[in-house]
Amino acid sequence: MSETLDIASEKETELRTVSVDLGERSYGIEIGRGLIEQAGDKIAKLLPGSRMAIVTDETVAGLHLDTLKKSLGKAGVDHVVMTVPAGEATKCFAMYERLCDEVLAARLERSDAVVALGGGVVGDLAGFVAASVRRGMKFIQIPTTLLAQVDSSVGGKTGINSRHGKNLIGAFYQPALVLADTAILDTLPLRDFRAGYAEVAKYGLLGDEPFFAWLEENWQAVFAGGPERDEAVARSCQAKADVVAADELESGRRALLNLGHTFGHALESAVAYETVRLVHGEGVSIGMMLAHEFSQRLGLIDGAVVERVEKHLTDVGLPIRMSDIPGQLPPAETLMDIIAQDKKVTRGQLTFILSRGVGESFVEKGVEPETVRTFLEEKLKQ
Repeated sequence: MSETLDIASEKETELRTVSVDLGERSYGIEIGRGLIEQAGDKIAKLLPGSRMAIVTDETVAGLHLDTLKKSLGKAGVDHVVMTVPAGEATKCFAMYERLCDEVLAARLERSDAVVALGGGVVGDLAGFVAASVRRGMKFIQIPTTLLAQVDSSVGGKTGINSRHGKNLIGAFYQPALVLADTAILDTLPLRDFRAGYAEVAKYGLLGDEPFFAWLEENWQAVFAGGPERDEAVARSCQAKADVVAADELESGRRALLNLGHTFGHALESAVAYETVRLVHGEGVSIGMMLAHEFSQRLGLIDGAVVERVEKHLTDVGLPIRMSDIPGQLPPAETLMDIIAQDKKVTRGQLTFILSRGVGESFVEKGVEPETVRTFLEEKLKQ
């Protein structure tokens, strides 16, 4: 039986709203406990008369689908449900094709909406469907994991995986609304919550040292729930919203949000997205550790910074070494082939997010492949 979070029985938190400012396409991220019960009224007010296609996975459906359906029904919102298998393998061409066909078969129109009820996999897949069918339907995110609430549900990245790598096929397509119900996180297995927390820590590491220091002091309260959890989610969403508003299509500053992801995505691909071995947030944790160790190798930071990052990720219980991944990993050459397909590669030049200190990440283009290969060879032996 998987570990679960130790949740206090009673919590009262206020509703928080973070705005993603994109002109006419601006939208709100609402954060608080019990939002799924209010979803029907909020959606009916936002999109009066629209029908909904709820996309969810089999695990989430058993936990939260009935609550959402009751809320929509009470508000008079007509809806159909489309359920997919849980897991990263669901982000594939076959499932994308199936959902597009089901949305069309349900005769949903361009003014209707696709609602993603689930984690990052469901959100990415459903969002790509919404972006594609009838050249763009409305899209609503109801993220059910910490990782999705603080990262993948915000900013409009949608897509599926290819045999060439993760998230290589997709579109930038912004939602009309994000409802981050933090009470839903009470049902998460501890491993999944930890994995999501890696993305929370990322925001401190990439550009907000005071937030990282706050997390060092308050991470246990974040795990326990209540005001600290909502605060962490809100501050993470605000950080991402600010970056997205400044660079929606990742032409510059938004690439910072990929701290740890170049290494992390390569590791996910290397294990064929087998979540028993590695889930996304764990890959990001190892990737952030590698990014800081690589930055030290390049003389950008000293050992004290690396030790600080390592201590916090270890305190939380996240993996930090490639050797923490069960089973055999491919050689450095294979990992380099995967990295060469990374979305940040420009005209064959490798791009990495590196660090000059906690909260001081930056985009480095033209990183020498041989330096990376040698670094990976050494790390694979540890």
